[in-house]
Amino acid sequence: MRNLVFQDPGIRVSTNATQSLNHAWERIRVPVVVPALHLAMYICIAMSVMLFLERIYMAIVIAGVKCFGKKRYTKYKLESVKEDLEKNKNYPMVLVQIPMFNEKEVYKLSIGAVCGLSWPSDRLIVQVLDDSTNEVLRTLVDLECRKWIERGINVKYETRNNRNGYKAGALKEGLKKQYVDDCEFVVIFDADFQPDEDFLWRTIPFLLDNPELALVQARWKFVNADECLMTRLQEMSLDYHFSVEQEVGSSTCSFFGFNGTAGVWRIRAVNDAGGWKDRTTVEDMDLAVRASLKGWKFLFVGDLAVKNELPSTFKAYRFQQHRWSCGPANLFRKMIKEIILCERVSVWKKFHLIYGFFFVRKIIAHWVTFFFYCVVIPATILVPEVHLTKPLAIYLPATITILNAACTPRYVNSQN
Repeated sequence: MRNLVFQDPGIRVSTNATQSLNHAWERIRVPVVVPALHLAMYICIAMSVMLFLERIYMAIVIAGVKCFGKKRYTKYKLESVKEDLEKNKNYPMVLVQIPMFNEKEVYKLSIGAVCGLSWPSDRLIVQVLDDSTNEVLRTLVDLECRKWIERGINVKYETRNNRNGYKAGALKEGLKKQYVDDCEFVVIFDADFQPDEDFLWRTIPFLLDNPELALVQARWKFVNADECLMTRLQEMSLDYHFSVEQEVGSSTCSFFGFNGTAGVWRIRAVNDAGGWKDRTTVEDMDLAVRASLKGWKFLFVGDLAVKNELPSTFKAYRFQQHRWSCGPANLFRKMIKEIILCERVSVWKKFHLIYGFFFVRKIIAHWVTFFFYCVVIPATILVPEVHLTKPLAIYLPATITILNAACTPRYVNSQN
């Protein structure tokens, strides 16, 4: 009786549970987990190679553009167009839309920047589309608009009793106003964007010189990029988007998407494409795809930047990334059949739109980033039967990352 050892029942239960889990894991690891992980690994490798080849293709195009110094927008003879405008005083009527929602911190800056645009005041309409739910803030925005009206700027303050369609709904309602009938072009600036005063002079002439052009898109310049590590990483990602993805789409006359702001649309092209729709969270991309399928052309002006701010809180960043990740996949699902059956665009443009723009950049890129790097690679550590080589696990992702970083303006400037 003295040699008897009494064991705590709680410890015995815990030990039995651990042994049961280990036994279950050993039974399913080889016949179930290993084949599934092998399949996931091969799929992720294939997607990584596709993403790598897409990055290489864009790097080659950008290298060619820089070596020959022939970006697409440089071929236009804008000086003659500007001289004709100033000589004959035949300025087109331009509408500038500023959609906003509870923009307490930035509404003065955005309205002030737009009202300061260099363009004849009788040929410019500033439309403030305020969907704010804060009545006090609405009053402040209204007062700001009245201040600029007293200075001779044609400002229209528009509000709605609902938020149907959100931003797309506000833009759509704004274009239905009677005073818009005389406007030929519409410029869109989100509430945190501050264009330079010569923005219209550097964009409108492109549209006047080419009647087939529907959109002129400017790049973004971030005033708070150095605020924290998160904003710096966002700057790197978005700089690659503008410096490479948008430039390649414009230079090869294929497709690139509207960024939702800092762009000038020909109103006739917007109407021809069916106007704004709120069926997805990427209404800007939706309009651009439909206009492209109608045969309209787009132009990206890389040397024209508009100041704005990056999300500096994780909540705002998460909301933005969720919209940018889920929206394109949803739009692709809705429009794949329409794109394939469209007869007005070339096979190359269809291929670029389906494979390059949607499938690789908007779907595969997100899948590889999460599923491969966050799930498959860590899982191979727990399952020794699945072997992932260094070139696939390290060198390929590292090369993609280096290509992304090497094309950012800050990197290029530091090398110079």
